[in-house]
Amino acid sequence: MTGAWRNLLAGTVTLVVGLFLWRFAGGADLPVVTPAKAGVVLMCVGGAEILLGLYRAARR
Repeated sequence: MTGAWRNLLAGTVTLVVGLFLWRFAGGADLPVVTPAKAGVVLMCVGGAEILLGLYRAARR
């Protein structure tokens, strides 16, 4: 598996997990982190990783 496909796969999984946290775990109260806010951060990181994978695939 090349680096581009690995980035695309990891970014997609991270984006989906972040979407799940943002959408469905908003009611949970944790002492340090709000799951909804962590989900938004994970969606941003996943989107950036997907863009990196697309860049690497286009560059090759």
